[in-house]
Amino acid sequence: MIIGAHSIIYSKAPQADRVFLQDVLELPSVDVGDGWLIFGLPPAEVAVHPAEENDVHELYLMCDDVEAFVEAMSQRTIRCSPVQNQGWGLLTHVMLPGGGKIGVYQPRHARPKPMKARGAKGKATTRASKKTAGGAGRKSKPKKRRS
Repeated sequence: MIIGAHSIIYSKAPQADRVFLQDVLELPSVDVGDGWLIFGLPPAEVAVHPAEENDVHELYLMCDDVEAFVEAMSQRTIRCSPVQNQGWGLLTHVMLPGGGKIGVYQPRHARPKPMKARGAKGKATTRASKKTAGGAGRKSKPKKRRS
């Protein structure tokens, strides 16, 4: 039924933030026309938290080593907030060129197994079998299969 998730980052400087996602975070992308990039993401999770109001959503990226991530960003003169131990993970916020920020954390909570992507006809798909829409985009190297 669900084949994936599409997250949106709203930005006052979208081109600068697209360059950041492509060149700094090295996310694979496809150009769907006129430089409009859609980025691939690693497996995702969703959680539902209690709130006083609806329609409030957040985006966090996860990494294996948040201190190494902060250091890598520092080498590129990209600011990150101090790392905070939240219990569920070690959290920083990376500052985007467009003025926004994204949370990046090293999870310390249990993680579900990622869903397998399904194509429109219900068949499992892999990166190698997917066609890119609207342009060449940056391609990622296929991962080695585990036996």
